[in-house]
Amino acid sequence: MSHTLPETAPPSPAGRRSIPVRAAAPGETRSTCPYCGVGCGVLIEHDGARITGVRGDPAHPANFGRLCTKGATLHLTAGHDTRLLHPEYRARRGQARARIGWEAAIDVAARRFAEVIAEHGPDAVAFYISGQLLTEDYYVFNKAMKGLIGSNNVDTNSRLCMSSAVAAYKATLGADAPPCCYEDFDHADTILIAGANPAWAHPVAFRRIEQARARRPGMKIVVVDPRRTDTAAMADLHLAILPGTDVWLFDAMLHVLLDEGLADEAWIAAHTEGFEALRAHVRGVSPAVAAAVCGVAAEDIVTAARWWGEAPAALSLWCQGLNQSTHGTHNGAALIALSLATGKIGRPGCGPFSLTGQPNAMGGREVGGLANLLPAHRDLANPAHREEVARLWGVDSVPAAPGLTAVELFRAAREGRVKALWIACTNPAQSMPEQALVHEALAACEFVVLQEAFAGTETAAFADLVLPAATWGEKEGTVTNSERRISRVHAAVPAPGEARADWRIVCDFARALAPRIGKPQAAAMFAYDSAEAVFAEHVASTAGRDLDITGLDYCVLEREGPQQWPFAAGARVEEAGARARLYADARFATPNGRARFVVPSRTLTAEATGVRYPLALTSGRLRDQWHGMSRSGKVARLYGHADEARIELHPRELARRGLADGELVRVSSRHGALVLRVAASDALRPGMAFVGMHWGRRVLNSAGINLLFGGACDPLSKQPELKHAAVRIEPVELPNRMLLVRAERCGRSAAEEAALLSPWLERFAYASLALAGRDTPAVVMRVAHERPIPDAWLAELDALLGLDGDGVLSYADPARGISKRALIEDDRLVGLRLTGETAAAGWLSEAVVERRDAVALRPWLLAPLATPPAGGGGRGRVVCNCLNVSESDIAAAIAEGAGVRDFDALQARLRCGTSCGSCVPEIRRMLAEGR
Repeated sequence: MSHTLPETAPPSPAGRRSIPVRAAAPGETRSTCPYCGVGCGVLIEHDGARITGVRGDPAHPANFGRLCTKGATLHLTAGHDTRLLHPEYRARRGQARARIGWEAAIDVAARRFAEVIAEHGPDAVAFYISGQLLTEDYYVFNKAMKGLIGSNNVDTNSRLCMSSAVAAYKATLGADAPPCCYEDFDHADTILIAGANPAWAHPVAFRRIEQARARRPGMKIVVVDPRRTDTAAMADLHLAILPGTDVWLFDAMLHVLLDEGLADEAWIAAHTEGFEALRAHVRGVSPAVAAAVCGVAAEDIVTAARWWGEAPAALSLWCQGLNQSTHGTHNGAALIALSLATGKIGRPGCGPFSLTGQPNAMGGREVGGLANLLPAHRDLANPAHREEVARLWGVDSVPAAPGLTAVELFRAAREGRVKALWIACTNPAQSMPEQALVHEALAACEFVVLQEAFAGTETAAFADLVLPAATWGEKEGTVTNSERRISRVHAAVPAPGEARADWRIVCDFARALAPRIGKPQAAAMFAYDSAEAVFAEHVASTAGRDLDITGLDYCVLEREGPQQWPFAAGARVEEAGARARLYADARFATPNGRARFVVPSRTLTAEATGVRYPLALTSGRLRDQWHGMSRSGKVARLYGHADEARIELHPRELARRGLADGELVRVSSRHGALVLRVAASDALRPGMAFVGMHWGRRVLNSAGINLLFGGACDPLSKQPELKHAAVRIEPVELPNRMLLVRAERCGRSAAEEAALLSPWLERFAYASLALAGRDTPAVVMRVAHERPIPDAWLAELDALLGLDGDGVLSYADPARGISKRALIEDDRLVGLRLTGETAAAGWLSEAVVERRDAVALRPWLLAPLATPPAGGGGRGRVVCNCLNVSESDIAAAIAEGAGVRDFDALQARLRCGTSCGSCVPEIRRMLAEGR
């Protein structure tokens, strides 16, 4: 079929590496994608100074040449237009930062940290880092805090996404080691996907699942998700449970397995412990009991359990929907119990497989880059492990007390207990829960350092010292993906301006700090001359551990390609099949070698809905955006599928409240409020709401959806509940509307135009920014305000966007508060402002983005309530971003009747879905609906 992988499809089980690793072609550099944890290989096209393109690496075993919409547009993020290029510093709050040299910047950082440590102790400083750092970066950050400074206050945004999976693996299997691999998709007879939407969040992995089912139509797919996502839409069974009821569902499935003799009692007795307590725990959780709690049919729970129990090979996948919960660890443990109770682990197509959200969350876990971990999966609470690490690093000791985890860290900063905070490669002023508290914490902290590649992030506004870092295409090191596969990351071009590699910045700081805190000899701990030297020390730390990689170095990874751990000294590449899955011998990483069953908590969500807050809000990823959009938000075409933050509700909820699709509403929780546009969606049951996680203050006039989430955390993993908040929505009267559209102009990119407009957002009751277009990007600003927009503001905005000079058509009706401007250059419409009357906003926006002929449009440009000329209507949402096929294009082809109602025929006609395939589920849904 045309939407399947190209010739570089996954090899058969008998030939795991049928595609040889070759040197990249001239003008190409082999590296990896910096987005999700699938860990796709990429070939960066460049001229030595500038990145010009990207394509999937056919030799990389994670993707075999395939890329999703985000990965395929990486080269469009590589420009220097919104980069941080030089260190900047402000000596006191209220001042603007000024450019300084690197030597001065490092000296300031070392001096300020040393002063805090001298007066308040090492626990008064902290690092908050990122799963997007390379393993080498992570390693030196961890070493600098725990080995040099003498505190465990180093935590990461991986705490927000994967720490519950870490805790669940350790509680049940004994080590933080996903036991599965992507090849298991090809062998599974039943796949249970819980709390994950890989169709959007891990698209390349999901394509492989789709292909596996196409080859083996008998495969069953069960999806557990409150929303009918694109993943759920292709499932054989969708269990749309109520938020927070996952444990009840898994307990009921185990009840069925036991009741119907589908558990492997002999395997349980031979290889596990603690099962009798769990057996007693689930005895009273019948499918009927769980159905009443979960909001699904009891017979569907039975079906899911039978499919799991009767399948020769059964595989579970999970992600944030389970992890981001106040009982996320127990969610994971209850799901893992289904594999252990049936002995379906360590074999092809079997096991519990957590999908990693960030490109190197695994690498960070491997080096111990969290507040409660030590390198190489060592336990901070174990004195022998602390002594091993102290010897490795050449220090007297490693502190025993766990450090502050993410939510705790920012609470401590607000309270004044953390006085110096170093943030690297993450954006907590957008991504953390308790946004009001986080902003207060950053404002209260005496000294904030931001080590970042991109300018204008929400966190940058709070930074006293900004250090420009290298990013994708400019870095050397390694990353580890979700299946424990280590890949080399290569620099294709030099970093722009004065940007430096993250590991080097940390080492420079550590060497400067050491003598200031009375440890001059410790400066030698950071005398690395390359990322490779850092990796070598990390490798040495793994000797004898479960993730032993003493058989790896950069040369092996260069010569043989990405490798899974463990890979101990003496291991051979040809033995890769034996390393693909863990626990094939049913011996686990616990002291007695037995896996452990955990009796899970059956608590629900931290917040309950009620009369005041009747709706259950959840959040998640959108298909074409990434995290806080500092990278993906630079690419205009990635807004084609979703160009504005929207709160989705079931149509019955809209009708109940007298709301229409597209209206603005005020969304309130116990923690904050913001204005959003509402959208009808039958993907949700009545009583629920959904908002994408990505939109923040750079594109909205609020801190975004995380403003609504509290900081309640899992007591074991310390992961916050970012999947549920109780909210209410109310109509909001904002009658004064404005639309601004400006096509990219010479010398200023659309992303730069957006950066200029971003500070304006906070002036309005509602405002949003987006990019639009493909080859000729544009910036789009939508505004709604309670009062007429002042003329002075309009004049400033017109000047900012060049709508105040020659070539501008204008119309004004002051009595009605209407004014319009249209900028024409070379007979093309390239700029537009509509104020007071925006009925034509949709099609006129597209006219600017597409730079349509202004002569043909002139009669309609400034006409009252203008309707589009014949054939001039908008194309609507772009479904296939790769090939620019819109919803209206697909609907028109379907409407033509016979010949295009079949999926293959539609693809042959429009080619949609033939590139990355991310749009395939949505296209199939449109066909099924006959749109």
